[in-house]
Parts: sequence; C-alpha cells; structure tokens
Amino acid sequence: MKLALTPTPSAAFAPALAATPPVAGDTGKRRGDGLRRFYRRTTGDPHLARARSMLRAHPELKSLVGPSSITLFLTIGVVAAQLGLAMLAGRLGIGWALVLAYAVGAWGSHVAWVLIHEATHGLVSRRRWVNHVTGLLAIVPLLIPSYLSFRRFHLLHHRHQGDYRLDADLPSVAEARALGRGPFGKALWLLAYPICQVTRLSRFASLGVVDRNAVLNILYTLAVDAVLVVVLPWQGVAYLAASLFFSVGLHPLGARWIQEHYVLKHPQETYSCYSKANALQLNVGCHVEHHDLPFVAWNRLNRVRAIAPEYFRDLHAHTSWTRLLFHFLFTRDVTLFSRVVGPRRVGVPSPALTEPAPADATHGR
Repeated sequence: MKLALTPTPSAAFAPALAATPPVAGDTGKRRGDGLRRFYRRTTGDPHLARARSMLRAHPELKSLVGPSSITLFLTIGVVAAQLGLAMLAGRLGIGWALVLAYAVGAWGSHVAWVLIHEATHGLVSRRRWVNHVTGLLAIVPLLIPSYLSFRRFHLLHHRHQGDYRLDADLPSVAEARALGRGPFGKALWLLAYPICQVTRLSRFASLGVVDRNAVLNILYTLAVDAVLVVVLPWQGVAYLAASLFFSVGLHPLGARWIQEHYVLKHPQETYSCYSKANALQLNVGCHVEHHDLPFVAWNRLNRVRAIAPEYFRDLHAHTSWTRLLFHFLFTRDVTLFSRVVGPRRVGVPSPALTEPAPADATHGR
C-alpha cells in the first residue's frame, strides 16, 4: 500500500541529521573548530531517499518532469519590463527610483534569479543552447556576471548538499562568526548578500573558481553593462542595482534565501514556503519539492505536493516571507550557523563545470 511508503519528518529527515545540534555553549572562536557550530548530518542527502520513495509510490510524478516552453518568453518579458522601468526611473529622480526599486524592481529582479535557476537545471528547453541563452538574457537587468558561476555552484549544491567543501550555499564560518546573533549583524548580512556570496568563493579556490566560462560571462556582462550605462539614465542604472540588492537582501523576498535551508524545526533540513506571493515568484517557494525532483519545471512544481501530499503533510512549511524575515532578524537562536553540514565524501574529486543530465524521471544526482 502507498501508506507504507509515507514519510514523516522523522522518517524523511531525522536519520540523516541524527539529531546532532550545534555544540551547546560553543563560541566557535577556537581556531579550526568553527564547523562545530553548525548542525551536523551523519548520513547522505535525505532528498535522494525521498525521491525514490515518491516515484515508487506515485509513478505519475514522472509526467511532470521536463522543461517548460513558456519560460524563454517569460524571460524576455521580465527583462523588457525591468529595462522599461529603468527608463521610467530616470524621470522620477533618485529618491523615487529607489522606492520603485524596493516596491516593484525587487520583484522583477527576483523573478530573473528564478529564471536563471530554471536555465541552470535545463528546464527551459531540451536544447542546451536555449537554456544558456535564457540564462544570459536573464542576467541583463541584474548587472552582474551571475549565470554561469551560479550554474556551476548551484549544481554542486544539489549534488553535495551540506558538504562545506563543495556547497557554496552554506555560509562560511568567518561570515557566520562576524555577523553574530543580533538583528543589526543579520540585517547587514542581508543588505550585503551578493557581496557575501562572492566572498564565499575563496574557500573553493581548489576548484578553479575563475574558469573559462566565468571569464566569458564577465566579458559578456561588461559589454552589456556598457550599453546600459550609455542607453539608460544614471537613475535607471541605480534602479537596476538597487533592485538586485533588494531582491536578495533586506526585503521580504530576501527571506527566501533563509527559508530554503535554515533550520527552524530540527531535524528538518529543507523548507518550502506556501505564501500568496509564491505564484508571483514562479513557485520558487516549493523548495522541498524542487530538491526532491529537481527536473520539474516551475509551472508544474506545485503539483508535486498535490499528487503526493502524504510526503509533505508532516513537514514544517513557512506561509509568509515577511514573517520569516522578522523572525530571522529578531530571534537570537537563529543565526548563520543554523544550517546543516553533511559528512565529507571521501575520494570525491574536485568537480569541474558539468552539464546537467537530460531531464528525465530520475533524481538527477
């Protein structure tokens, strides 16, 4: 019977986390032991077991796998809208341009990040070049060379979730120590989140962070930015830059980066958010579903829970990014150390940039 396969939070996540919270009272200030402050998982990625169980119990989930043909056209629309608003910002003045960036632009830039994410997983088209074109187009209003580098390290995040050596989604020990437990430090972290992500790359020097693809992405972005600086009023460029920082920073949308993997209900490691804003952000809040089945496109992702509700019923889920943002800022027990570090896989070579496998019904590891 299907009920025999039904997981609960303890069945799906607890064995992997092995109920190993951060060491009580550990300040993490002794040299070399900063990792002791993270939660620790002693076995493999729990999503792999969940995916196998879900596909056995609900083989109809395989019908959801594959790219979405409308994503490229949506990307064109989002980029055009952001550039149009940037032109409008030039008529408003810098003050109103920043207000527009916070109220509207952050949403557009955040959708651009989601579209980059879709291209990263090959969910725009079965043709790889179409995914690359979409990803490179989506970074135009973001002003930074993010697509190919994000693609490389995000795929590593899926394959090595929680491995401090390979998962760039984990904050660095230095980053977590510096910002502490207080609301000011955490607010500063959110404001500077794009910069913090860049500083994390220093711990991946052995992987060759600046490879050929990164250089090409930088050159492409410099060329695009040069055109935008000439074409747009300076307030418009400021609007785009502010929209980028708000979309991942001190803004309700910035809480999405907290929602995904910050441990608020131990031992659960990954969380979804089913807020009303989720539909406007292409179902990016369905993060447990995405890690379980990473080859399901955004416009079918919410159907995973509808088909297999028993796999999500007992999991903690957020209902508001705004509420989560304030909880993160003002709860001292929730810090950048509230993440799960998994076991190091012995013998894993330093991975180079690889293409994702064609979208199929497998878990995609």
